Amino acid sequence: MIIKNNIFENIPGELPDELFAEIASGSKFIMKRILSRGHHSPDGFWYDQDENEWVILLQGSAGLRFAGREELVVLHPGDYVLIPRHSRHRVEWTDPDQDTIWLAIFYK
Repeated sequence: MIIKNNIFENIPGELPDELFAEIASGSKFIMKRILSRGHHSPDGFWYDQDENEWVILLQGSAGLRFAGREELVVLHPGDYVLIPRHSRHRVEWTDPDQDTIWLAIFYK
């Protein structure tokens, strides 16, 4: 069965927390749409994932910080990053004035 969707639709008016939605998955990957609106990682929190993550920013902007690196990685539409497993990272900020839409693929 073919189901058509649009990555830029079905965005809630209120977004108190980041919204993660699974788009597709298989035995070795999961693809998610992530919606942010001024969200960031909690103070002192670092992601440390068992999977590799490839993420592309489709709309908005965001700043990622990686442990051990001084410079902030700023993403704009079309920018993507490959985050190897167990690379400690955090979201420092996302655009507070518009939706930031990410597409992330997690894989082993």
